[in-house]
Amino acid sequence: MKFPIEKLPNIEFKINEPMSKYTFTKTGGNADVLAFPKSRDELVSIINTARDYDIKITIVGNASNLIIKDGGIRGIVIILPNFKQISVDGNVVFAEAGATIIDTTIVAQQYGLTGLEFAAGIPGSVGGAVFMNAGAYGGELTDAFLSAEVLMPDGQILNFNHEDMKFAYRHSAIQENGGIVISAKFQLAKGDKEEIQKEMDHLNALRRSKQPLEYPSCGSVFKRPEGHFTGPLIIEAGLQGKIIGGAQVSMKHAGFIVNIDGATATDYMDLIHLIQREIKQKFDIELQTEVRIIGEDKK
Repeated sequence: MKFPIEKLPNIEFKINEPMSKYTFTKTGGNADVLAFPKSRDELVSIINTARDYDIKITIVGNASNLIIKDGGIRGIVIILPNFKQISVDGNVVFAEAGATIIDTTIVAQQYGLTGLEFAAGIPGSVGGAVFMNAGAYGGELTDAFLSAEVLMPDGQILNFNHEDMKFAYRHSAIQENGGIVISAKFQLAKGDKEEIQKEMDHLNALRRSKQPLEYPSCGSVFKRPEGHFTGPLIIEAGLQGKIIGGAQVSMKHAGFIVNIDGATATDYMDLIHLIQREIKQKFDIELQTEVRIIGEDKK
């Protein structure tokens, strides 16, 4: 069944839209319907209408740590770039789900608030970062998280506190309950603006020197296996620089797969599966993907 966009005439929709225009890998098939809600009322209207017509809903945040398969996504896809308000109240930073984590750290620094420096270069949205408990350089979202507004599948908007979120390594309760993060609050501490900026600059310089930011990629592909680091395992397996189609295991950081020449999502998937097989065979370690993989295979 097709989503009845005529019932919601004031909301921006795109039909049969290539998701490669939005993903950080520049790959992915078409979404049947892509929605750009501008307010929580519009978001709730989309969710309720989809539920009434039994149409599948997919949320993609800002599509950074994401692979969308070449067959695309059926039903309706919701993207939240219009949800980007950030504000500060005392030591608490409020950010809507579509705001970038980078912008959120910049606002925190401007108010002299410390606790989010580790996230200064993470390219995801606030919603996506909460969804996967994003982290870098020894910090994770759980360290600063205070609460989140979550739109549940039944249309209710609930407030989730830290305990409700059940954070673990690259995991939150949102991955299981089908909710959509609308906004989040972060509890920070007073700090020195210059020191905060210095730490952010330091971590961003590290990121530029060690990560292949010059190519499209989905960021870190695999979760870190206990007791090991993924990059060195891939190097030891002789897979750094390996190319399938237009996708390559990065020569700068073997934990990344980069799009060097018109890669498809299938190229990415084939390379991921090859790495997993080789690491299992050589080291008896099962690599799990950190990147979220959604959509259908191309028929």
